Amino acid sequence: MATAGKVIKCKAAIIWEVGKMPSIEEVEVAPPKNHEIRIKIVATSICRTDDNVLKGIFPDLEYPVIAGHEGAGIVESVGPGVTYVKPGDKVIPLCVPQCGECACCLSPKANCCLKSHICKPLQNLMPDKTSRFTCRGKQIHHFLWISTFSEYTVVPDVSIAKISNDAPLDKVCLFGCGFSTGYGAAINNAKVEPGSSCAIFGLGGVGLSVIMGCKAAGASRIIGVDINKDKFTKARELGATECISPEDFEKPINEVLMEMTGLGVDYAFEVIGRVDIEAAALASCHLGHGVCVLVGAPPAGSQLCISPLQLLTGKKLIGSLIGGWKLKDALPKLVSDYMANKFNTDALITHVLPFEKIGEGFELLNSGKR
Repeated sequence: MATAGKVIKCKAAIIWEVGKMPSIEEVEVAPPKNHEIRIKIVATSICRTDDNVLKGIFPDLEYPVIAGHEGAGIVESVGPGVTYVKPGDKVIPLCVPQCGECACCLSPKANCCLKSHICKPLQNLMPDKTSRFTCRGKQIHHFLWISTFSEYTVVPDVSIAKISNDAPLDKVCLFGCGFSTGYGAAINNAKVEPGSSCAIFGLGGVGLSVIMGCKAAGASRIIGVDINKDKFTKARELGATECISPEDFEKPINEVLMEMTGLGVDYAFEVIGRVDIEAAALASCHLGHGVCVLVGAPPAGSQLCISPLQLLTGKKLIGSLIGGWKLKDALPKLVSDYMANKFNTDALITHVLPFEKIGEGFELLNSGKR
């Protein structure tokens, strides 16, 4: 492309400091270096994790920063050493990389690539400790190496998945985190079985994706739990058999679920990121074999307090990182399945806004209308 090797000026949403809404600014995006790829971002969605960046919940994050980690776009140019993609390819940036070389990438049991931000302090710059973004002469920090809240971004080649050139980027951008995380939590982490009962705590986009995964796995009873009853209609459309609000009961919600199911649900999913709800989700699991999956990310420093006696009868408490997928391998197939109408992720899209109205998107997220 004509822009290859040159600095590109474009729009980006910069969070200048904690608590301030993203500001649309003109930024300069440098060309990719060794094993890097520059992408034209066509579509991006807003995740609760991005709101956590805005609120300063990540203690190691430096500002100003360009957030965003659920995007899809087209390769504009590649740096030396890149062989996996070429200019013009459609891609999804990966918030959890897949280097293919570390012990976790080589193991069928793990997907937490050791180059990821999960396994080391949050990395606010590219792997070489420099930034590809500048604005008003000031260095702007990256987020998770991908920063999709920019019209152009630069990512390492371990943080990219090539997808079908027929894929609609404004739809499959959700696969970068939200849908994959929820759907995979049910399919990969919990391994939900046909005829089982499930409870999903939190009915945002990720929780709804858990419901889709439970339904695809053949669960016979899928109970959605949320204080926002406006979410119940969509939850039922996507597969929930029942929806309940904790505010409708005087007793703890785990006791309600125990009464509804006898000995508790076979699988419970906490998709909010609150340790009190995590404890309730575990307590709602079947006494002898229930599995509780922690999907939501609580604030840094949070501590989960449970009685170990809960686990002695056979209950299990497990975690889920991006749905258990090795993303570079998994996303092309997930996108192909979407295009074959195997699941309806379009139902997760509540609003479509121009980039300049990203602040309105954050407001919708926090109002519970996204």
